[in-house]
This record gives sequence, structure tokens and C-alpha cells, in this order.
Amino acid sequence: MRAFLFTYLALAGLLSLYLIQDTPLKQSMKRGSGIYLDFCVSCHLEKGEGVENTYPPLANSDYLINNRKKSIIGVKYGQQGEIVVNGTRYDNTMLPMGLSDEEVADVMNYIMNSWGNKSNQMVTPEEVSNCLKR
Repeated sequence: MRAFLFTYLALAGLLSLYLIQDTPLKQSMKRGSGIYLDFCVSCHLEKGEGVENTYPPLANSDYLINNRKKSIIGVKYGQQGEIVVNGTRYDNTMLPMGLSDEEVADVMNYIMNSWGNKSNQMVTPEEVSNCLKR
């Protein structure tokens, strides 16, 4: 009986450690949150709502989900020209921020899984690198 109880408690302890451990996506999002606050919040605002007719919203953004590769390239190298986000046209310039591939992946994971956005596939530094190979 003692062996059973010890085994049960040990397994319960291991399971609880596993459940409270951050997943790779959560770790990336945590890093991405800091990057967002440093580089993106001044234009796209705290909750990703953007500025009407000036800076597109990132919250509930159809553009991010439907244009994953263009979004990654835009974060890495900046973006200019007209885009349509949630039915509204934006024609402004976003300068490149000088982020590494890992930083781009982290901030994309944060943005694509915040404020009503949900991505089933994690952005990786390798994906960022491959998006840039034209």
C-alpha cells in the first residue's frame, strides 16, 4: 500500500510540473509581448486596435491570418503600399524595426494569438528566414 501511495504521489507531482510548464508557444509569446511593447505599441496601440485610417488594427485582423507570409515580411523589412484590413484600406509606411528572425517569430506569435487572433501554427525563426528567400 505504501509503494502504491508513493508512486501515486510521485506521478501526481510530475504531472503537476508538466501542466504548469510553459509551452514553446507561450514562451515565444512572452518574449514577443516585450518586443511588441518596445517596437509596435506606439502605432498599433496597447490592445492592437490601431489608429483608424492610419495604422491598421492587429486585433481580430483578417489580414494577419490570410496573409501570413506578407505579414512576416512586413514585420521583418517594413511595409508600404495599400493593404486592406477588416474591410478598411490603409496606405501608410511601416519602417523596418531591425528585428532578428527569432524576434520576428516571437512578436508574430504574440500578435497572432492575442486580441481575438488565433493561429494553429507557431511561427518559427526558420519560417521567417524561409519567407525572406524570394
